[in-house]
Amino acid sequence: MLTLKNCSILVVLFFIAAFLLRLPAWVYIIICLGYLLVLVWGSSRIHSQFYTSVICSGNTAKPAIAISFDDGPLPAYTPSILASLEQENVPACFFCIGKNVSSHPELTKQIVKQGHIIGNHSFTHHGMFDLYSASRMQAELETTNQLIWELTGKKVRFFRPPYGVTNPNLAKAIKKTGMTTIGWNIRSMDTVAKDERGLLEKLWKQVKPGAIVLFHDTKLITDRILPQFIAGVRNRGFEIVPIDELINEEAYA
Repeated sequence: MLTLKNCSILVVLFFIAAFLLRLPAWVYIIICLGYLLVLVWGSSRIHSQFYTSVICSGNTAKPAIAISFDDGPLPAYTPSILASLEQENVPACFFCIGKNVSSHPELTKQIVKQGHIIGNHSFTHHGMFDLYSASRMQAELETTNQLIWELTGKKVRFFRPPYGVTNPNLAKAIKKTGMTTIGWNIRSMDTVAKDERGLLEKLWKQVKPGAIVLFHDTKLITDRILPQFIAGVRNRGFEIVPIDELINEEAYA
């Protein structure tokens, strides 16, 4: 597996080889550009595990999947999504933004009351989050965890990085907070999708044992397709299980 550590070692070895072979300056430039591209790739691909360990699927041959929701809770669609999940008796994991937890405490409590798992999705989900220092990232994680603990009594262990981006500073923050990073291997793209039927067909084709599906409980299209998605998954012989069961990890400390 390509990680920051072994990639950096390779770059050093390439530099040494280029020096010993007295290669021209452009070779060093190519090495640097290649290293930069790999760093960008590692940051943007959550499943790469380039900077930190990330669980993106369950290791199972059993026809079971887990569904997750990011960016809530918000009053526009979270209540309706919770109602659909309750009606269909389906468990889910909600990766909540701390500021939304603070603004909508009753919705946060309802998520847990209905038996869903709650996770940490940073406090602000700010567009510049990935440029924050490790200490500032750590503070966001800890603040969100404290809010959830005060409202629900749950000591959260699961964390999902904003935008699915990782980097060395975030890796440090995750390590210091002792959290488990959860990704996905099916991204619904419900933040940009317009065609409900097209989205459903795409998702049904991607479903496989151990899949973790990423939705957002902040989008109308997600609210509208969720009951059909659940029915289609079940018709294809899949069970929707709690994410902690799928990945065999404790959701709370």
